[in-house]
Amino acid sequence: MSSIDNPVTPSPWAPPRLSRRWWPVFLRNLLVWRKLAVPSLVGNIAEPLMWLVAFGYGMGALVGQVNMATPQGNMAVPYILFLASGSICMSAMNAATFEALYSAFSRMHVQKTWDGIMNAPVSLDDVVLAEMLWAAFKSLFTVTAILGVMLALGISHSPKLLLAWPVLWLTGITFSCIALVFNALAKGYDFFTYYFTLFLTPMMFLSGVFFPREQLPEVVQHLSSGLPLTHAVALVRPLFMDQWPQGALGHLLVLAGYGAVAFWIALALTRRRFAR
Repeated sequence: MSSIDNPVTPSPWAPPRLSRRWWPVFLRNLLVWRKLAVPSLVGNIAEPLMWLVAFGYGMGALVGQVNMATPQGNMAVPYILFLASGSICMSAMNAATFEALYSAFSRMHVQKTWDGIMNAPVSLDDVVLAEMLWAAFKSLFTVTAILGVMLALGISHSPKLLLAWPVLWLTGITFSCIALVFNALAKGYDFFTYYFTLFLTPMMFLSGVFFPREQLPEVVQHLSSGLPLTHAVALVRPLFMDQWPQGALGHLLVLAGYGAVAFWIALALTRRRFAR
């Protein structure tokens, strides 16, 4: 029997086959979102700002300052500044996650938008790449608005905050890739509850967003050092304090590594799902 009669099915774990055709998919999402941009922005920034006001100003009045270990020695940091620098990373994580889970799942499974797009000369790989980049863009848009509010409140005036912007974009990419893994596995929206309850929520409390990780037991500190949000906070928080992050290259490589591996896994699982 010839190879034509028995074609070999490509492995879903084959390297990504990407092209510039992701751009029309990205642009399609942008054009649709423009109609709901204002309510979407309000919804995305309302919750993190409530966290900031309630905990930053409310609990901050009780806590006062937080002692942090820095390359220059221990430093007392106002709690509102400590919380703001962590919560902006949490906002990047949440915004990217919601878009790459609920919105992407709706387009993939419920609305069958992906099927319609792939009737054009656009591959599934390009669609997944576009969804990842779109979720990262939504995340960056959200944190930019939140950063603007923080600057208006005078929480930080460090010029190094300009460098926080690309770090937060990378954070959005990383968590959108991770979310797309669960998007490929989900049979319905209820499945995402496990991801939020068992992964994202513990990460928020273990990554130094609300309190220094040094307060945790040593074993938990070692576990939390492997979480992607921990590395995002370690990069962004010093910039809020007008300092340079220590070991910045290592933190960036961890975030990029998480994103690259998660994207490959998400792509393979999505290919397998569409091959059924």
